[in-house]
Amino acid sequence: MSLFATKPLSRIMAESEGEHSLKRTLGPMQLVALGIGAIIGAGLFSLTGIAAAHHAGPAVTISFVIAAIGCAFAGLCYSEFATMIPIAGSAYTYSYATMGELLAWIIGWDLVLEYAVGAATVAVSWSGYVNSLLLDFGLHLPVQWINSPFSKVTLENGEVVHGIMNVPAILVVGAITAILIIGIQESARVNAVVVVLKVMVVVLFIIMGWAYINPSNYTPYVPENTGLFGHFGWSGVLRGAGVVFFAFIGFDAVSTAAQEAKRPQRDMPIGIIGSLIVCTILYVLFAHVMTGIAPFMELDSAAPVAVAVDKTPYAWLKTAVKLAIIAGYTSVILVMLLGQSRVFYSMSRDGLLPKLFSDVHPKLRTPWRSNILLFVLVGAFAAFAPIQVVGEMTSIGTLFAFVLVSIGILVMRKTNPDHPRPFKTPWVPLVPILGILFNVALMFGLGKDNWMRLGVWMALGLLIYFMYSRHHSKLRIDTAAANK
Repeated sequence: MSLFATKPLSRIMAESEGEHSLKRTLGPMQLVALGIGAIIGAGLFSLTGIAAAHHAGPAVTISFVIAAIGCAFAGLCYSEFATMIPIAGSAYTYSYATMGELLAWIIGWDLVLEYAVGAATVAVSWSGYVNSLLLDFGLHLPVQWINSPFSKVTLENGEVVHGIMNVPAILVVGAITAILIIGIQESARVNAVVVVLKVMVVVLFIIMGWAYINPSNYTPYVPENTGLFGHFGWSGVLRGAGVVFFAFIGFDAVSTAAQEAKRPQRDMPIGIIGSLIVCTILYVLFAHVMTGIAPFMELDSAAPVAVAVDKTPYAWLKTAVKLAIIAGYTSVILVMLLGQSRVFYSMSRDGLLPKLFSDVHPKLRTPWRSNILLFVLVGAFAAFAPIQVVGEMTSIGTLFAFVLVSIGILVMRKTNPDHPRPFKTPWVPLVPILGILFNVALMFGLGKDNWMRLGVWMALGLLIYFMYSRHHSKLRIDTAAANK
């Protein structure tokens, strides 16, 4: 069988039903909430200040719009696939149906990078913000138990202490894993509460901060370029779009829950595009207020929102913002672990991963063994890995997924022109081509180091595929049996 043999759509749909299928309980608003839960996180509260201070100035609002347009191209393609193939697996399943098993494996392995590594990193940041919030109330956690063994912490008396284990990071991953095992409906309810909390704080900052905007901070709106590409000017606005793109990562996770949507043909486009629109509006307004309250050069901080809040009389808002950040991180971890387990579920059903990843609990109807194994892997990384930014590495994987999904729409329109499409991507081939070009451009903007790391990760994935997955592929085994 060819490495590029595709999986027939009829077979994909047939396998999505049966006793081992996932439970369909999610409505359109819950899908929108899942999307918002995945999108609004660290990006809004940290990357906005970095993009404004180093690249775009007050025009970071335009950067958000540009990044959202690029995501929208991919989102429209995701929506068509999610209604044609309304099952778990996201870009992995779409690639299997259009571009063959090898490319499906590559994108599935790529999604591991986006979801699992991202969840562990966010868990470490979650731990840091929880510690910061507790310090505001005079509560001190032992530094050894909130840092990895690779971290050195200098105490107030000058003593240097090595970390042992990041316990809060393990606890949050474990708690969210338990929620996911209990059930998708319960997970969606928890996520909805968290989303409401953090959106309320974001809206509160926008409303209360608006009165303290200093119009002079918007002059010039697009600061003059310093002579270096990406350092202010319009090239800076474009570079800023590449930076704040990281803040949009997660909307594609909605598509991983397609097999648990009540009416996926109608609800998936609402969930994907709806969450993207809501978050873009909030991002633009949030950035407008932040750069209006404080001069953009002062926002070069790990906590730029706190810098802006200091310009207002609302000191208590700092605590509210920290709560929103913690809530944001919590929902991001939830959606990432949800998405990862669903991708593993689909890959295991195809024989590319061991069966335990697709074992569904007979009562709870969730892939509980996969959830437990992910807890061990993600929890270990969160507990013992050094605190480092892997956002760009995660993003290059996401962009790669967007490119493949856009290509998949072009392929599917040729190979399966008559397949029912409850939602059709408009202006084909223009929209998919723009999605490809835009996201490839952002990938190149991430630099050669990230390309090298992506290459190493993909090489490891190919090794696993040719040593294990190819020989256990159900499609390959069934094709060989049929040819005898």
